[in-house]
Amino acid sequence: MRSRHATFPLFAVLSWGVMFPVLASALTRVDALNLTTARYGLAAAVLLALLLVREGGGALRAGGRAVELVVLGVLGFAGFNVLTNLALGHAAPQQIALFVATTPLVTQLVRWARDGVRPRPVLLGFSLLALVGVGLVITRGRLDGLGQFGVGGLLMIGAVLGWAVYTHGASRFTDWSPLRYTTLTAVAGTAAMLAASLTADLAGWQHLPAAADLGAVAPQLAYAVIVAAVLAVLAWNTGVQRLGAADAALFMNLVPVTTFVVQTVRGYRPGAVELAGAALTIAALVAANLLTRARPAPGGAAARTGAPAATPVPFAVTDRPAVTDPIAVVAR
Repeated sequence: MRSRHATFPLFAVLSWGVMFPVLASALTRVDALNLTTARYGLAAAVLLALLLVREGGGALRAGGRAVELVVLGVLGFAGFNVLTNLALGHAAPQQIALFVATTPLVTQLVRWARDGVRPRPVLLGFSLLALVGVGLVITRGRLDGLGQFGVGGLLMIGAVLGWAVYTHGASRFTDWSPLRYTTLTAVAGTAAMLAASLTADLAGWQHLPAAADLGAVAPQLAYAVIVAAVLAVLAWNTGVQRLGAADAALFMNLVPVTTFVVQTVRGYRPGAVELAGAALTIAALVAANLLTRARPAPGGAAARTGAPAATPVPFAVTDRPAVTDPIAVVAR
């Protein structure tokens, strides 16, 4: 059962790994903020339609959590995506993707800060090990290359922190379907992006894309909306609710490895150190998943010490069939 739940974050991170090279090519024609706004404006419309069809108008109510939804939407959708697109203007997709691999560490620290739950040593250890593997993949064994990221790296630090808070926030909405949480936070984030984009256009910091520019990046925009935004984010939030934020975030280590594979298919030739790093990352993820499957029993150590239980709410048992498989939902 747990292995089946792992397919949700796996699909999401593989989709995002492909997304970086795709978006990098689109940024040659459309400004970062306008591209992000167009992408999530379309994605939010699709999500709203799905939510109304599957759960009705009542699912649009915030239930007294409007402020929390706005904050999470701004951080997770607007913050992460805008900063990532801006960072792609300063560094290569492989370099940017490396920072995404720090998400497991940052998510555990956010969880510690907000909930008082100390990171489990096994998760922290395998996150660090996977990050070492990612470093080998991206830098080809030359760690001094990390110091060359500059502005792109600083932007990605903010992006990863925003996504870590958003990921943690998803685990606090276990009484909501992933579709509802994704849609309402996407709408909030898109509204923030639209306001920022209009301000930037009016101030002359960027320019509105011409119809020819949008037509030229239509294939990239279609992938970024349908796959990387709608399907991937729904799959990610489903995985967070069923596995827990810390376990789901481990899969983020596969994002830069996927980007590396895409670049290899496009003509880049990896060396032995890079291949070893990819193998190390995958091995660390598999080992972490296997070792964290066994949860403490109700009368186990957690109960004896009074520590908060790390087991997520069994959402898969009571979740509506409409969000069991996000791909099937969109296809209907």
